[in-house]
Amino acid sequence: MTDNPVEKDTLAYPFERPNALEPCPHYKRLRETCPLADIRMPSGDHALLVTDYDAVRTVLSDARFSRAATARPGAPRIGTEPQNAKNLLSMDPPEHTRVRRLVSREFTARRVAALRPRIQGCTDELLDAMERTGAPTDLVPALAFPLPVTVICELLGVPLDEREQIAEWSGTVLSTVSLPVERIVAAHTGLATYLGGLIAAKQREPGDDLLSALVSIHEADAERLDEEELLHLAITLLIAGHETTTNQIGNSVLALLTHPEQFEAVRRDPGAVPAAVEELLRFVPPGDEATLRIATEDVKLGDTLVPAGTAVLASLASANRDAGQFTDADTLDVARTPGAQHLTFGYGIHYCLGAGLARLELEIALESLLRRFPSLRLAVPAEEVPRSSGRLIHGVTSLPVAW
Repeated sequence: MTDNPVEKDTLAYPFERPNALEPCPHYKRLRETCPLADIRMPSGDHALLVTDYDAVRTVLSDARFSRAATARPGAPRIGTEPQNAKNLLSMDPPEHTRVRRLVSREFTARRVAALRPRIQGCTDELLDAMERTGAPTDLVPALAFPLPVTVICELLGVPLDEREQIAEWSGTVLSTVSLPVERIVAAHTGLATYLGGLIAAKQREPGDDLLSALVSIHEADAERLDEEELLHLAITLLIAGHETTTNQIGNSVLALLTHPEQFEAVRRDPGAVPAAVEELLRFVPPGDEATLRIATEDVKLGDTLVPAGTAVLASLASANRDAGQFTDADTLDVARTPGAQHLTFGYGIHYCLGAGLARLELEIALESLLRRFPSLRLAVPAEEVPRSSGRLIHGVTSLPVAW
C-alpha cells in the first residue's frame, strides 16, 4: 500500500514546544524521515499528521480531504467538542461556497481598509498609556490583547465592555488538554447564548456593523444564512478575529527582541514592516495545525496511500519550516526574498477570511511600537517568558518589556 510507511509509534498530540519560538523537534524529524505520522489526539481518536510543505498544500486544497465529514456523527475529532455542520470551518462546497460568498460580500477589503485610521488610533492610545505607565510593562495586556479584541468587537458591533468575558470564553473554547471538559462545554454555551442574544438585538435595531449586515443577509437574501449558520459564523469571526492576532503580536515581538539584528533592520526601515510581518507569520505562527479533515476516497500523498475514511491533520507550522521550500528555514530573516508562500493563513478555498485584517493590525502594531519605543527590550530573560500550552492557538501569556 505504501513505499514510505507512516511512523511506527503513535505520537501523542498536541506536541509540547521547547519554548515560545521553536516548533516541536518532532516536526523536523518527521519531515525528514516520515512525512505521515500516526497521532493520538486528546479525544483519543487517531489521525495522520502531514508535515511536509507539498503534502500539506495538497491536504488544504484537494476536495477529497473533507471538512464536512468531520462533523458527521462518530467522526474523529481533535478535542472534546464535536464539529458542528453549520460552522463555516466544517463545510465543503457547495454549502461552503454559498456561506463564504455571503460573508465575503460584507467582509470586504474595502471594509478592512476603512478600519486603518481606527486601528492606528487605538494603537496610539494604547502606546500612550504604556508611556504614561512607564517601564517595565507587560505587552500582552498593554497592546497584544486589547488591540485585536477592540477591533473585532467594533467591526462586529459587540460592546467593548464585554471583551474580558469574551476573551475568557474564547480562550477556554480553544483549549485541547489544559482544561476540564465541563468548562470547555460551558464556555461554548456561554458564548453561543451571548451572541444569540446580540443577534436578536441586531434584528430589532440594526447598526452599522458587520454582524448587522450578516443579520440582514439572514433575513432577506435569497441564499440566506439560516439561524444556526449565522450564530456559528459570528462565533468563528469573534474568536478567530482576536485570538490569533493577539498571540501573533506577542510571538512577533518576542522573536524580534531575541534577534536584535532583525529588530534593528525593521526599526530602521518602516517600509520593511510588511515583509517582516510575513516572515514572522512563517517563523512563529500562532497555531501549529489546520482544521482536521477526512479522506473521502483513497488519496496518494507523496509515496503514501491514505485510505478513505482516514482522519488527516496538516501541520502549518511544519510546512513553514520545510527546508525544501525555504532557504535556512529555521532562521528568522525579515529581508527574506519572496519565494514559497507561508501557509499560516491556510491555502485553497478555506484560506483565512480575516487574513487582510490580521496583516493590517500586525503591520500597524509593529511599526508603531518600534517607532515609539526604539530601545524596546525584554525586561526578563527570554527563557522566563511564560507561554500557553494545551491550546489550538498558542503564544506568550505575558511579555514584560522595558525601553
